[in-house]
Amino acid sequence: MNGFPRFIAVGELALLVEFGDRIDNQLNARVLALAAALNGTTGVSEIIPTYRSLTVVFDPLTVTCIELCERVTLLLNQLPATHSARRRWRVPVCYGGEYGEDLPALAQGHGLSPEQVIDIHSSARYRVYMVGFMPGFAYLGGLPELLHTPRRSSPRAMTPASSINIGGQQTAISSVAGPSGWHLIGRTPWRSFDPLRQRPFLFQAGDEVGFMPITPAEFARLSDKCRAADWYPEPEVA
Repeated sequence: MNGFPRFIAVGELALLVEFGDRIDNQLNARVLALAAALNGTTGVSEIIPTYRSLTVVFDPLTVTCIELCERVTLLLNQLPATHSARRRWRVPVCYGGEYGEDLPALAQGHGLSPEQVIDIHSSARYRVYMVGFMPGFAYLGGLPELLHTPRRSSPRAMTPASSINIGGQQTAISSVAGPSGWHLIGRTPWRSFDPLRQRPFLFQAGDEVGFMPITPAEFARLSDKCRAADWYPEPEVA
């Protein structure tokens, strides 16, 4: 398949396995399947999935890069073609207004009303393709084609933490405040990253995510709940 999958040594401590060169649901399914198959492998200390590749960090005193390549080659022939999420989230989102200031313009650009955008966006099911860019920032695949939107021509200098955004063919859940060229359509009271929590990160690559519209009053109530040190949203486990 055009030279894929291919192995690339990343220094002396990591192996990069590339499955392709595009954002693709099936490629990502193979990435996640290999990550699951390598979990617990002797000598492997960290596994980092992306859209279309997997970085495997290893201890060269325990396993060599050649041995790891041989192990991965055997596993590649056994990988399932599809991915079934083990964790499913229903993320509450307050759309529009002060929580999603780009929603009206995005809707107008597609010939839709803001309410139609909310309905389309919250009716879909998404997969966390990868977590990166900022701590806990979740890139989601599965955005309906009706909502595919080029990124902003002028990036915003600061986007609030926990924003729900659209950029290109993806939607995303931001984690911490920072600059962004994505379109801000809403915000969740959940914090996808909190370094003070026992489990700092909320989402993992491979999780299934759905969105549930809420009112500003519900947002305020849930925000208070999320600030409690002993409260942590839990996914549905398949």
